[in-house]
Amino acid sequence: MTARTLYDDLLGHDGPAEELIGPWLDRHADPAYLERLRTAATHQHWWGDDDGQGLLWELYALGRVADVLLLDPQLPAYSRLFSTLGMTAFEDATPFDPFLHEIVEVEQAEDPQAPIEVLEVRHPGLMLGDLLFNRAGVRVRAGAAHAERGIADRFPLYWTFRRADRRTRDLSQGWGGNSQWRTDFRLDYRTPAGDHLNVAEQGSVDGRPDLGPYRDLTPEERLLTPAERRELLRHRCLVRTPRAAAELSASPGWEDELLPYEWRLPAGEA
Repeated sequence: MTARTLYDDLLGHDGPAEELIGPWLDRHADPAYLERLRTAATHQHWWGDDDGQGLLWELYALGRVADVLLLDPQLPAYSRLFSTLGMTAFEDATPFDPFLHEIVEVEQAEDPQAPIEVLEVRHPGLMLGDLLFNRAGVRVRAGAAHAERGIADRFPLYWTFRRADRRTRDLSQGWGGNSQWRTDFRLDYRTPAGDHLNVAEQGSVDGRPDLGPYRDLTPEERLLTPAERRELLRHRCLVRTPRAAAELSASPGWEDELLPYEWRLPAGEA
């Protein structure tokens, strides 16, 4: 796994990330590697091809590299690495869009019905063609009916390995040094036909497609409303106190034990 070596090197490096990024690109960013990454740029069921599983793992490893570069933000290195790999950075601030924006901090508006408004982009997002590689980190102002301070910016962030000031959860956690790298990258595509969220978890075409009924949900997940489960899929976290907060409090640590990794929106729902 090519990107894993860069990740390991960055963790053990005390100097600027650029000291490692340049040499790594010189060694690894050859035409074959770049062409392999471009395979993932369109929503065309490439993950079912012979090399699809390996590419999902490589994208996951690159996502971990991005996490490290954003812990103590080293944006020039972040920009150089991923632009060289064929990705396009974006810093679109309006309107707020959970597909594009990860809430980093919430300023609570006095009006509880005030919509979510982006105040600042903390780091740019990245697209690889139609594929969302990384959301832009944003500071927002919002009414509590749309995003609550302490929830939208502190609830565990799913499908994510690491953040500086926030708990995170992904399927690599709890596995050994090698097994953890056999984790699929979450695939979200924005296409002219609409958004496609989490389309290939664990190599599955359909995943767990219905967020409405209680089928295959854990007891804690059943206590979330359908709207809250959709919220978790779209934002990768909850953004408001769940309706069943009192019942959920009987299961300490429930926030870290959800299993949304195969969830998808029902057919036709963007």
